[in-house]
Amino acid sequence: MPKIMVVDDAAFMRMKCAKLLKENGYDVVEAGNGSEAIELYKSESPDAVLLDITMPDMDGLTALKHLRQLDSNARVAMVTAMGQQAIVVDALKSGAKDFVVKPFAAERVLAAVKKILS
Repeated sequence: MPKIMVVDDAAFMRMKCAKLLKENGYDVVEAGNGSEAIELYKSESPDAVLLDITMPDMDGLTALKHLRQLDSNARVAMVTAMGQQAIVVDALKSGAKDFVVKPFAAERVLAAVKKILS
């Protein structure tokens, strides 16, 4: 069973995404910001990461770069609000494999996870 790390500073979004993934057979670990995500990545070695872009402490783009330094094969999909296309382009150039726009549709999240795991 693949392990997915959900990173979002909004607890509601993390819980909603984690519930969806668990219902579809994934193990889930959660982090509330980029710094926490990096530490959790080291200890949990998730198979994939859903990483919010806009967070306090350390944003998703910075966290992505750290994750890719830790593991050049890190499988990451960015989670973004509407209107952040320029940041998404930077994230894709920095190694993100896909992105999901909030508020997200369940099918889109599952498709992104399948894509980054394949």
